[in-house]
Amino acid sequence: MIKIRNVKIDDLSQLVVIENLCFSREEAATKHAFEKRIELISDSFFVAEADGEIVGLINGPVIDKAYITDDLFSLTKKNQDIGGHQSILGLAVSPLFQKHGVAAALLAHLEKEARTNKRETITLTCKKDLIRFYERFGYHNMGVSSSKHGGVTWYNMCKTIHKFD
Repeated sequence: MIKIRNVKIDDLSQLVVIENLCFSREEAATKHAFEKRIELISDSFFVAEADGEIVGLINGPVIDKAYITDDLFSLTKKNQDIGGHQSILGLAVSPLFQKHGVAAALLAHLEKEARTNKRETITLTCKKDLIRFYERFGYHNMGVSSSKHGGVTWYNMCKTIHKFD
């Protein structure tokens, strides 16, 4: 059974291991970046546990614009309470637990929180081979991102959560 909860500083070493299993050194969040995110945006940083072990994570700050910019990977600010755009800077699942619904559960949990806090959209960037994965969850491919993070080509993916009239 997968349990999803807010991140704690005690999770740090396990988070770094999972992140480095899922992303290249150039793409992976650093230990320092995770420390800042845990400190400042724990309200939008969640972990998935199976039998008390962390098997996945999802995190990202609430931002003013609909798309992720590279400065977000190194500069973390506290989330606004209501509104804005929920970003996903990282979604990572331990290889042993991939294809078991962990990523889907993390995305659903983040979306529930985004709806509660009246975020306009959830926004992320992904590589071309993951576009179809995110489309299955209602995200739309908005084209190539301006991001140069990790030296690869990223695509903007966006899901509307709350429409303001």
